[in-house]
Amino acid sequence: MSETELYPRRIARHLIESLEYSPVVLIHGPRQCGKTTLAQAVCAPEILKSRKNGITRGNPPLGKAAPGKYKYIGFDEEVSYHNARTDPAGFVAGLPERVILDEVQRVPEIFPSIKTQVDRGRVPGRFLLTGSANVLLVPGLRESLAGRMQIVRLHPLAQSELERQTSHFFLDALFKNGFKIRQTGRMGKELCERIAAGGYPEAVRRSSGRPRREWYRSHVTTQMQRDALDIRRVASPGALAELLALAAAETSSLFNLSGLAAPFRLSRPTIDGYVGLLETVFLVERLPPWHSNSRKRLVKTPKIHIGDTGLACALLGVDAAGLEEDRPLLGQLLETFVFQELRRQASWHDDHMSFHHYRDRDGGEVDIVIERGTRAVAGVEVKASGTVTRKDFRGLRRLREAAGDRFTAGVVLYDGETSGTFGDGMYAVPLRFLWQDP
Repeated sequence: MSETELYPRRIARHLIESLEYSPVVLIHGPRQCGKTTLAQAVCAPEILKSRKNGITRGNPPLGKAAPGKYKYIGFDEEVSYHNARTDPAGFVAGLPERVILDEVQRVPEIFPSIKTQVDRGRVPGRFLLTGSANVLLVPGLRESLAGRMQIVRLHPLAQSELERQTSHFFLDALFKNGFKIRQTGRMGKELCERIAAGGYPEAVRRSSGRPRREWYRSHVTTQMQRDALDIRRVASPGALAELLALAAAETSSLFNLSGLAAPFRLSRPTIDGYVGLLETVFLVERLPPWHSNSRKRLVKTPKIHIGDTGLACALLGVDAAGLEEDRPLLGQLLETFVFQELRRQASWHDDHMSFHHYRDRDGGEVDIVIERGTRAVAGVEVKASGTVTRKDFRGLRRLREAAGDRFTAGVVLYDGETSGTFGDGMYAVPLRFLWQDP
């Protein structure tokens, strides 16, 4: 891919819609996932042209949605950063009619002043903010713009974006259409390469091995030194990075605070706070358990997932070849890889979807449970092997019993060649069909 041809971001349509009615729109997601490029591609394409990075294909300029040119101000630039922190009211009052404010988590002082400006005149698309921290988890920030701000979550690139797929085949089949008999080829080494590459645009552009690994490690250092410490002072910054590496090794496992705290001379509440901080900057995620009022023998512990498998592989010092040899680690990272792909696809789907896992005290497990609104439940089990048997659907059948009429489908994703049914809404589906239309 040439330097001037960037990947399309499917969430762009939702961003444009949000700018048409909300005075403040925030794009938030991990640092370097493409927030600035998306904001400029949609609202200030001339800035991208001046940077010689081109316009992200598939992200149309905003046009009539919010007329007027957007000025760009980034708070990684020291002068803007200090001006905003020293005199937030004066800084916001002096902003142009429409503005992109980049990395706003660095200057939380401006949020009350933005609120004041919005209350004086609710102009749609007035402020487009980007942030590398989840404002929903930062005390005070969410409340300061409640009812005035629309949030757009941007993830690293999904595999379907890398492949320039435009449909919702997998999610639509899961909840509406079912899966037909289809043939494809096994992925094998390619699957390991995709897991190790991850979805950060800059990492994907780099060659595998040392260049990509060094980028990821530098990326983690930046997030620790800037984003995390901008939000909260920590007693042991070094422990924060070590904790992230430990979380990478435990990805897709049940969250075990005692196990995570064991290597450190820090209290369990302190480590729990550090995990929360890593969640706030989108480096890890706790996947809550699914529950039903009709079943009480459910495990209520969340799972922990690293935010991107490329990042996990860099932290663990493993590449695609190493994943091929280490089947247990491959299984862990593959589950996280599928979870993150589904989360990314769901972020631009018109239907709201929430994610969980299922585990009961009788041994029934489902890796990923997706709820569409309040009406439909589906389950996804992940296997790295090339075969599927009826025993692989045991957990999905338990989920179907618990969900009752809300259950729509259960899928075992595997590295095989054939998509087909196992009856009663149960399907075996090759992993490739997760992002490629058959």
